[in-house]
Amino acid sequence: MTVPSTDKTIRISNVCKSYGDYEVLKNVDAEVARGEVVVICGPSGSGKSTLIRTVNRLEEISSGSITLDGQDIHAATKTSELNLLRSRVGFVFQSFNLFPHLSVLENVTISPIRVKGVAPNVARDKALTLLERVGLSDKAGAYPGQLSGGQQQRVAIARALAMEPPVMLFDEPTSALDPEMVGEVLSVMKGLAAEGMTMLCVTHEMGFAREVADRIWFIDAGQILEKATPEEFFNTPRHPRAQRFLADLRH
Repeated sequence: MTVPSTDKTIRISNVCKSYGDYEVLKNVDAEVARGEVVVICGPSGSGKSTLIRTVNRLEEISSGSITLDGQDIHAATKTSELNLLRSRVGFVFQSFNLFPHLSVLENVTISPIRVKGVAPNVARDKALTLLERVGLSDKAGAYPGQLSGGQQQRVAIARALAMEPPVMLFDEPTSALDPEMVGEVLSVMKGLAAEGMTMLCVTHEMGFAREVADRIWFIDAGQILEKATPEEFFNTPRHPRAQRFLADLRH
């Protein structure tokens, strides 16, 4: 685990999110320090994925504010401003979201070239380095349909890293994988954490949370009910709902 600095890179202030009359997030307040790994856990339907998707504005908020290094993410009105913000927040989805008609190498280079204006040869060299980092240097010319789920998710991580974001978000990155593929993706995530990447992860992998997280946020019914270190959360959870959640997991 990294030792986070006191510099808060993400601030979530009094955030609410509703679909009509249904409140998904209720007055959420939280902060993530630079270099910190935060795992968000809780029961299905608790608002975990909605919360993480508001951080790069895949979901709009109803009220409150979210800032990244002091910049209000939900204040951007122009497409160019929003794209620039999103380029600084890498996002890894549950379902990979690779372009099936592009090779692995093209999937990793397309955003740096088109969004940041990186020269193709520079983007290619960076992509090859990243593919080696995630153990897929031999798959640069393959297409997503030729890869296993675990390999596709590792390509998705390399694609997000190609934009050199200061923050990485993971939305249940292993839940669509067969059990034998989960470890290879978690291994890449552990490597990023060890290198000091700021990470916000929604996951059901409690072993990963215990081993890698600096802090755990337990969320239920749209509210963060507990913020704790892994040791505190797993050994002495304070909130009755967190205690029940962990008891159910153990059974």
